[in-house]
Amino acid sequence: MGEGSINDKSALFGLIGFPLSHSFSKKYFNAKFDKEGYSGHYYELFPIESIEKLPKLVATHPNLMGLNVTIPYKEAVLPFLDKINDEAKRIGAVNTIRIKAGKLEGFNTDVYGFEVSLSEKMNITVAPQALVLGTGGASKAVAFVFDKLGIPFRFVSRSKKSGHLTYEDLTPDTIANHSIIVNTTPLGMTPNIDTKPALPYDSITSGHLLYDLVYNPETTSFLREGIKRGATTINGLRMLHLQAEKAWLLWNQ
Repeated sequence: MGEGSINDKSALFGLIGFPLSHSFSKKYFNAKFDKEGYSGHYYELFPIESIEKLPKLVATHPNLMGLNVTIPYKEAVLPFLDKINDEAKRIGAVNTIRIKAGKLEGFNTDVYGFEVSLSEKMNITVAPQALVLGTGGASKAVAFVFDKLGIPFRFVSRSKKSGHLTYEDLTPDTIANHSIIVNTTPLGMTPNIDTKPALPYDSITSGHLLYDLVYNPETTSFLREGIKRGATTINGLRMLHLQAEKAWLLWNQ
């Protein structure tokens, strides 16, 4: 890719969130553009401290064709969009924005990424139940997939909310009765690699599947607890690849 400002590129894409110091997306997409010969295409990180800065960002970069959205804006971005895809509207969270003629349309490709990556590794013979750790934008995509697959689940949050469990509510029996546990929180993400959700990990067995949406580091403290006890584990990298490719297809429609 040639030198010059990002506004000199014919097609600009990017990621909004805050902070973005350990994002995979820029390296992934720019390598894709180079490998597949997309001359003039470029992907940049836009660590905006407030979602209110999104309109200015779009106005400043007239060649911006698409954005990915990450923590903490997957829900907060909704009022700034001109249109929201029906599925994303039902989920209540957006992680992909397509920009055409100055209009912003929101989608959720996390659902696709989570569903496909889960199905590749889910080998649970008894009817599963799931725990979804966290209640942010990513958790909504996870919940949507469980609803679609007919898998009963409970949210686990730090504070008491109607219908949700708290971490203090999690007993050994709770863990034993929920064979799928998904971490949608940033606990364990670089640089805070020693952190993990507060669970009674000794109740995890080889019959459990632990899925961490965190992908950096590759094996989080949460996943290590599962590995020690013979559980099936999945990190967020496969989901990230899948949702990124789905976003690319949407940007090119």
